[in-house]
Amino acid sequence: MKKRDIKTGKLTTWCPGCFNYNILAGVIDVLEPMINKEELGLVTGIGCHAKIYDYLNIDGLNTLHGRTLPACLGLKIGNPNMKVIGFSGDGDSYSEGISHVIHAARYNADINLVVHDNQVFALTTGQPTSTTEPGFVDKTNPEGSKLTPTNPIKMMLGLNTSFVARAFAEREQVAYVLKEAMKHKGFSFVEIIQPCVIFHNDKGYLERVYKLEDKGHDRTNKRMAMKRAEEFDYSFNSKSKIPVGVFYQEERETFEDKYKILRDFKRKKISWKDIKR
Repeated sequence: MKKRDIKTGKLTTWCPGCFNYNILAGVIDVLEPMINKEELGLVTGIGCHAKIYDYLNIDGLNTLHGRTLPACLGLKIGNPNMKVIGFSGDGDSYSEGISHVIHAARYNADINLVVHDNQVFALTTGQPTSTTEPGFVDKTNPEGSKLTPTNPIKMMLGLNTSFVARAFAEREQVAYVLKEAMKHKGFSFVEIIQPCVIFHNDKGYLERVYKLEDKGHDRTNKRMAMKRAEEFDYSFNSKSKIPVGVFYQEERETFEDKYKILRDFKRKKISWKDIKR
């Protein structure tokens, strides 16, 4: 089979200096070596992150706001041998799509969710999301946001997600974490801390980042993972550190393994069209 170029060649239209360029580069580093691109499935939601759909030459869906994960699950059921990767934003995942994130952890289907978390609704010009820090000022909050931000890493650990990781939006970090996620059998949750250069710019985040693997972190220890997750409170408090890497990983039965017809599809590499009706 002829190797398919992972890049579409379309003109990128993110803002100059946007961290999405770094994320795209890291994603390409991981996916480019995969010779059979037909075994990849791509899903995006609505938001600045979703433009990545235009730049990756992978079959898939650009779906509705907050509906990345249901589409991912549909692709996986349709072809259990497909490696499915979904991209979403913090508004997309933690507001409109929060119920799907919760149930994805429970289902543990072998799919990968990458959340571009810039702590703001950037596409609609700067409203706060579930991870926006207190004091954030915009047109809808002239006195500053009063709400405590959600900690997605703690949330996913509490939901017993089988793979939980974070990266800062640097090419090498993104590639490392995504590669580990793609190798995992089960639902992989990857958060990427990604400052928005227009509506939520970096205020020293990168200087606070440290790699979990450099500290001897045990990714099989959930208690240790939760302690690490509590170090970053999603504020601009310069005293708090931002751990990146794989917080937690546990191999357990996937959604596809629970159903004989899906197990047969995987073993025999057949599809629904091969089933006699």
